[in-house]
Amino acid sequence: MAVQDVHLDALDGQLLGLLTEEPRIGVLEISRRLGVARGTAQARLDKLLARGAIRGFGPEVSPAAIGFGVMSFVTLEISQRYGHAAVTAHLAEIPEVLEAHTITGSGDLMCRIVARSNADLQRVIDQIVGYAGIVRASTIVALAEQIPYRTMPLVRAASGA
Repeated sequence: MAVQDVHLDALDGQLLGLLTEEPRIGVLEISRRLGVARGTAQARLDKLLARGAIRGFGPEVSPAAIGFGVMSFVTLEISQRYGHAAVTAHLAEIPEVLEAHTITGSGDLMCRIVARSNADLQRVIDQIVGYAGIVRASTIVALAEQIPYRTMPLVRAASGA
């Protein structure tokens, strides 16, 4: 989805805050808590969904809680002959690759990966670099999460909420 020049107002910020705190909250309860009509709450929710501000309502799964306690970040250098699309398709087939981003700097892609143990991490890295389109990988193991992935401070700053 293309990035749009979109501004959040205080009501958008409050709505996103409610959904972040209570993902299963209904539109009627949102409207009650925000002091707006149900139609207003629904219209705002629809607008946020349509422009991609809300990416989903599914559960937030902790990899560590389901047995994947080792997290690492891998910078990949790729062969330009293969290109990003082919390498990304390869990475998408590996369940332990949680995300991948095109980057600037010494590498071409940055991936967040998880594994069950350090030995399992080696297996995952071997699977990643076993593809001919990947020239080199540099891995950094995360020791402890200091700040979990979050967006609400950003939402509050953007919306003034």
